Amino acid sequence: MTTAAATAPAGTRPSARPAAPAGADRSAREVYRDTIAGLLPAEDRLVVLDSDTGLFSGVDFQGGRERYLNLGIAEHTLMGAAAGLAREGRIPVVNTMAAFAASRALEAVKLDIALGGLPVLIAATHSGVSAGHLGPTHHALEDLASMRVLPRMTVVVPGDAAQTAELLRQALASGGPVYFRLGRGATPALPAGAGPVRLGEAQILRRGTDITLAACGPYPVLAALEAAELLAADGVSANVLHLHTVKPLDTPALLEALGDQRTVITVEEHWAAGGFGSAVAEELSARRPVQVHRIAMPDAFVPVAGGQRLLLERAGVSARSVAESARRALGTSQGGTR
Repeated sequence: MTTAAATAPAGTRPSARPAAPAGADRSAREVYRDTIAGLLPAEDRLVVLDSDTGLFSGVDFQGGRERYLNLGIAEHTLMGAAAGLAREGRIPVVNTMAAFAASRALEAVKLDIALGGLPVLIAATHSGVSAGHLGPTHHALEDLASMRVLPRMTVVVPGDAAQTAELLRQALASGGPVYFRLGRGATPALPAGAGPVRLGEAQILRRGTDITLAACGPYPVLAALEAAELLAADGVSANVLHLHTVKPLDTPALLEALGDQRTVITVEEHWAAGGFGSAVAEELSARRPVQVHRIAMPDAFVPVAGGQRLLLERAGVSARSVAESARRALGTSQGGTR
């Protein structure tokens, strides 16, 4: 724990993926895939550029099949091609893994896409340690830092499958470059009642008076919610904010949630340096004398392979760690109140 160019194959099978709710038992990347496939026939400017990921295999693109292009494992080329298409009036979606989008192809993202402020959406799957079984070569724990420092880049991390489709539509309509961070497998749905999801606007999942927990990403948000329950048992009342848009950050919502509180704890699936917690600290430092405690992945490569939640728990990105950090910050102990 840290505190501080081939088209889609013919003969597609529409029945291969029957319609299902966008929530439970579906991954955000599957919802993204199906949403894009549904938009492609209706929006003739939309083009999907794939990097041989296999995510779109067997998808029925209907009238938009000719605008799905698999350029192979060539992420740098993908970004350049997307930039060229965007300059010609298209709306390109680049489909690749986060580890490659944010490192191998970063130069092209910076110079070809961000520099021109072009409307390219980079759909980055397998983010964080969601590809934990593949080891550190496929982990993406630096991508928020890499992408949020680029001028004009919007950075979005949907909290679950259900809100992925709506955030995707809004991101495509934003008119500029977007980094759309997705995991690999299904994650639990966030609780209902947070209201509609809007790009750039934080969601208040729980209101409290003693401390604020701010999180981005499916498991970090769930950890914050579970930590709030643990703290409630100690008599500590915690705000829980879900900031699905890391850039631009909803600073007014953070300040409103804090009120006269003096501590915010951030939770993320990313190295602490340069990530979501850093963004929160940067925004608040000039506006409010607030302590920011960051729950993030340790400053080290993950030494073992394993499932996403296992690796997060092992690293201390968990409800227990969040609650312990809150207790230390408030000077309380488990089973007692201030």
